[in-house]
Amino acid sequence: MDNKSSIRSRKSDHIRINLEEDVRSGITTGLDRYRFIHQALPELNLDSIDLSTVIFGKRLRSPILISSMTGGTDEAEAINQTLAAAAQETGIAMGLGSSRAALEYPELERTFQVRSVAPDVLLFANLGAVQLNYGYGIAECQRTVDISQADALILHLNPLQEAVQPEGDTQFSGLLRKIEGICNSLEVPVIAKEVGWGISEQAARQLADAGVSAIDVAGAGGTSWSQVEKYRAEEPRQARLASAFIDWGIPTADSIQNVKNAAPEVIVFASGGIRTGIDIAKCIALGASLGGMAGPFLKAAARSTEETIATINEIQREIQICMFAAGVGRLMDLDSTKIFEFTN
Repeated sequence: MDNKSSIRSRKSDHIRINLEEDVRSGITTGLDRYRFIHQALPELNLDSIDLSTVIFGKRLRSPILISSMTGGTDEAEAINQTLAAAAQETGIAMGLGSSRAALEYPELERTFQVRSVAPDVLLFANLGAVQLNYGYGIAECQRTVDISQADALILHLNPLQEAVQPEGDTQFSGLLRKIEGICNSLEVPVIAKEVGWGISEQAARQLADAGVSAIDVAGAGGTSWSQVEKYRAEEPRQARLASAFIDWGIPTADSIQNVKNAAPEVIVFASGGIRTGIDIAKCIALGASLGGMAGPFLKAAARSTEETIATINEIQREIQICMFAAGVGRLMDLDSTKIFEFTN
């Protein structure tokens, strides 16, 4: 199998496995520890609750991010078009999957190009940070942004996923300095993103010092990519190796607070196991600016654009009702004073 076929096969495997298999982490997001303080007299009208926010100069109707998922195959192209059309209709943000395939095979660029259906969407291009140790530099990062006409670049960090892949890229030494070089040179903001194992205080401070504009914590509690790799494994020994890490990582709620403690100046995006608008509202109250989901949108996009729009609208309504019942009229006023932590 040539390299292009291998990339396409891996991307197709990832879509299929996420749709068909149980790839949940063995730990929870930590959001279940929190409850909002209910206000029986909110002194608000439900339909005047303001969910809007501004990120990187673009106004969003609500703090929802379609997290980075896919690209590089015909199926991925169709999914990205559907997700982008839904994001345009509902006024939310969207991330694209890793563009490495398009950089190596220009005929795959079309699978990452969604501006024709989403001209106004806050759009994030995406590239594996570790590729900076495998010959990529500012030219490839800028090209990634240009291909999709993105507003910012995600550099994703996935050391554990790479470590359990037979074909994984595991040379992470010296990567921070190269990330700093990209932050200093790229024309758009840089976002550092984990892929499902969370962010420590140490990593948050390192990334902030390197110059990233935002950190997507992608905490543990949702999709476990080691579980995905378990299902991709061709050898039982490789599958067992991947499966050993089912309960690895820093929960999403803890990851948000790690970033806020270590790097309060950095914008926080929350993802990792978020399934409802109430989850997003909790993340916002804990200090995030956006809440990202992948799985629910992937399943909806596999059916239709209309189903994806309906899913987004349902999540938006959940956030709105949550804020209404907590007595919060504007998203900017949703903070940790409105929730309490409890022990089971």
